[in-house]
Amino acid sequence: MNYSGLIAGLGNPGIRYEGTRHNCGFDFVTALLSLASAEGIVEQLSGSRFFCKLWRVRLPDLHSWWLAAQPLTFMNNSGQCVQPLLSWYKLTADKLVVVHDELDIPPGELRIKKGGGNAGHNGLKSITEQVGTADFYRIRIGIGRPQHKGEVINWVLGRPEADDAEKISTARRRALKILFILADKGLEQAINAARYPAAMALS
Repeated sequence: MNYSGLIAGLGNPGIRYEGTRHNCGFDFVTALLSLASAEGIVEQLSGSRFFCKLWRVRLPDLHSWWLAAQPLTFMNNSGQCVQPLLSWYKLTADKLVVVHDELDIPPGELRIKKGGGNAGHNGLKSITEQVGTADFYRIRIGIGRPQHKGEVINWVLGRPEADDAEKISTARRRALKILFILADKGLEQAINAARYPAAMALS
């Protein structure tokens, strides 16, 4: 079977990390699977050789089959999952969409880009090193920064307060629409939709 791309939602495995800011990518994949179960097709695949949970999904807004993965390597080694997946399924880096948390974006906001630096995100760093290029798509879900710089680790591994949690949940729903726009209309329109949410109706 041919796939249009790989969606890799970054996070850390295990109950300890469920609902933390750093697991925005995991939560995105969970939301995608839920939508696909209701409105499309989702099938679980064996991801053991790739150190991940792996599914294939098909939705009307995606137009074709996509792979969706939650790496089980822990965040800092995400590339050890993503690179073998791309290689096995014969997908190039420009068919990769990585969904992750972003400190430099306020909670409730999101951005999408292709390529660029890793901004200190170890999951992106690992993927870039293992894949050999930074030329892949990133859907960046904002979590904001803590008040003090020395609190970053506890911040990303902590769970947001109710207000921020609701904002992040809203951004995650919008991120699904951004993915669909990317698949259907390309990066430029996806960038505009992410930056100007008023122009994109929420369901």
